[in-house]
Parts: sequence; structure tokens; C-alpha cells
Amino acid sequence: MRKAIRCLFVASFVAAAAALGTGAAGAAITAPKLPAVQSISPAPDQVVGIAAPVTVQFAAAVTDRAQAERTIDVRAENSLAGHFTWLDDRQLMWQPANYLPTRSPITVLAGNRHIKFETNGGTTADADMSNHTFTVWINGVARTMPASMGKPGRETPVGTFPVLSRERSVTFDSRTIGIPLSSPEGYLITGEFAERLTWGGVYVHSAPWSVDSQGNANVSHGCINLAPADAEWYYDNVSLGDPVTTHW
Repeated sequence: MRKAIRCLFVASFVAAAAALGTGAAGAAITAPKLPAVQSISPAPDQVVGIAAPVTVQFAAAVTDRAQAERTIDVRAENSLAGHFTWLDDRQLMWQPANYLPTRSPITVLAGNRHIKFETNGGTTADADMSNHTFTVWINGVARTMPASMGKPGRETPVGTFPVLSRERSVTFDSRTIGIPLSSPEGYLITGEFAERLTWGGVYVHSAPWSVDSQGNANVSHGCINLAPADAEWYYDNVSLGDPVTTHW
């Protein structure tokens, strides 16, 4: 009789666990369902530079970021190495660990969506803050221009940055970097032929006001200043995702 009662108890427990799917312990570790992928950039068939990041936007806030990252694969012939940065609770950015292959199709798989974009021939730029020059290579041909970078205390950050946007004109407001307009250092000006390098506000752009310093001294608040004609030429020849390397 005791054996029959014990068997009945075990059978009931198994049935209850089956009804719950994976049992109490399994239910506690079931990953939440991810929101749908709303968009992916670059856009399908877009041609971009070899340092282009990939941004995935979800339809709602993501609570399990690690799970979301595991659903994303960026590949040429094989998966490409990179790292993730969350721009906010819905936007995830993947940046390549090395340059993307040139003139190649790149496939992005994100959730149940996928897109394919192309890379260009590998246009790159080099900002030498010691020699006050900005050199651009297109198909192996270099063009070197005089430039002025960030002055002492407002130095241009060192590193390699992809061009994040191209803006025919942009308003530069010193208040966005903590300098009041009433300060002797304050400014509110319109820049032209601008390429954003960081979300913190570092650009390459036309700066007619600093032409006399370009090639000789660093006088900007962190941006890379070029003469108007040089800035327009770069604007016409640069693609989103082209890398700019800054160094001393």
C-alpha cells in the first residue's frame, strides 16, 4: 500500500512538471521574448566605408541585452569580429574589430530580419595633430590638406572613428560641450561641409575663421578644421563609415 501511494505521488509530480513545460526551475530561467527588430542600418544595398557600424533598432525596450546581442550576426564570407554598444534601451550598435573587407557584400542577420549592404574601395583619412595635416586616401591616391585640430585643453580625441553622418550645414553651439554663450570661449556658429565623427560632437568641417592657423597650430574646440574648398572636396568624396584616424 505504501509503495502504491509513493508511486502515485511521483506520477503526480511528473505530470505537474510536464504541465509547466520545464518545471519550476526551468520556468525561472526562460529568456523573455525579444521585441521585433524595427530597422537595420546601413540600408539594404547602401555603399558604405570599411569602418561602418551596424545599428539595429528594436520595436520596444530590450530587457535582456545579452540575448539580443546573441541574435545578431554580421558576416562577409564568415562571421566578422566586433563589439556591441547600446545607444539607448532600443538601439544596439555593432562596430567591427577591424576594417571590413573592401568592395564586398556584408550580410546582417538580426532576429528574423536580414539585409545586405556593400563596402567601398577603402577610403581612409589621417589627421596628424602634430603636423597639422589632414590626408585622405582614395584608391591609394593621397591628398594632404592643412588642418587645425583641438587646442590645449580641448584636444581632439585620439583613435579611429567612422564617419557617422554627412551634413551640408550644421549649427555648432558651445553650450553642448558645457561652455556658456556668455563665456569668452562661447560660440554659436553655422559650419558647412561637415562629417560627424563622434556623438559627443567632434566633426571634420569647413572653418574659414581658422584658415590662418590651419597647417600651423591647433586652435579648435576639438573638431578638425579645414579650408572651405578642402572641406567641400572631402564632403563630396567621403562615405558614411569611412574611417578617420587621429593621432599625434
